[in-house]
Amino acid sequence: VQLQASGGGLVQAGGSLSLSCAASKRTFSNNAVGWFRQAPGKEREFVASINWSGSNTNYADSVKGRFTISRDRVKNMVFLKMNNLGPEDTATYYCAAARGAVNTDNTGYYNYWGQGTLVTVSS
Repeated sequence: VQLQASGGGLVQAGGSLSLSCAASKRTFSNNAVGWFRQAPGKEREFVASINWSGSNTNYADSVKGRFTISRDRVKNMVFLKMNNLGPEDTATYYCAAARGAVNTDNTGYYNYWGQGTLVTVSS
């Protein structure tokens, strides 16, 4: 599976962005998918994940109530809607597909990683 994240950009604090993750070469509709981010000088961190069917999601505490992960299994895409962005959300965002169907915040569980998309939030 090859993944490509898109939708990043520059936004003012309080604004919104929607990220997309598309899969190519084969479907990831039966795999859990996660979003992660890495800010300059920091380790990669979990943001959100969704199980294979879309019926279960989980979020990092730092984004709960502001970010929403969803998926369209027919279109073979996963989305991350980000609201009320702050400068602390500035990072490169990556989507990743897991080995299995159950979602988790465990980075090691994700086998397939896409190139990231940069999100910059100005204060």
